[in-house]
Amino acid sequence: MRKAGLQAILTGAATAGLLSACVQPAAQSPDAKKPFTPKYLGVETQLLDGDLVNFRVAMMGAREREDVAAYGKCAAAQYALIRGYGFARHVRTNVDENGKRWTGDAAYVISAALPKGLKTIDAEVTVQNCLENGIPTV
Repeated sequence: MRKAGLQAILTGAATAGLLSACVQPAAQSPDAKKPFTPKYLGVETQLLDGDLVNFRVAMMGAREREDVAAYGKCAAAQYALIRGYGFARHVRTNVDENGKRWTGDAAYVISAALPKGLKTIDAEVTVQNCLENGIPTV
């Protein structure tokens, strides 16, 4: 019995080894090989009502929607600082892609104190992050 038990263990180990050899490594996404060389085309800012501000951004070379949203966030953070405020709360961002040109339409509420809500940003910290990541602000 002891020999049969050892043989079963060895057979199981050999099978597991063969199966693990069949597992292929995760493929890299096509974007991982592509260099990120965005071209930021500018920001239009419009005060809508009180402290509600609309930002329209345009860029080329975005990898995904989040790149455009980050550009809008950077614009909102700098705008808040220019107006003497320290915080902003994200209301919405709409992103559109037309060929290689991406546009974003974002709305933020700017405020002196940390606003209520889940999508708040500290303007000074955000502007610093934008500078470190090469994203222009207003």
